[in-house]
Amino acid sequence: MGKKIYVGNLAFSVDSSALEQMFAPYGTVDSASVVTDRDSGRSRGFGFVEMGSSEEAEAAIEALNGSQQGGRALTVNEAKPREDRGGGRGGFGGGGGRPRRY
Repeated sequence: MGKKIYVGNLAFSVDSSALEQMFAPYGTVDSASVVTDRDSGRSRGFGFVEMGSSEEAEAAIEALNGSQQGGRALTVNEAKPREDRGGGRGGFGGGGGRPRRY
């Protein structure tokens, strides 16, 4: 089973293909994706890579964490499971402001 890696502080010019090429020298890259803004489609400066094995992932993390890419020092570590931040906006759906007096 592979291991998912978080890659932060990416240059905004890096796309998923470039991210995959960055990790390919360290082993089999099962998937690589740069997270983009929903509205503009521009990179948000981070992404995820899934390597073929834990050993390959560790080698990539060791080699790339702190390395300079595009003038930026990368943050590369094991991805943590996504936290459930809850759905919706909470509250009572009112417009805010003062409470009504009846």
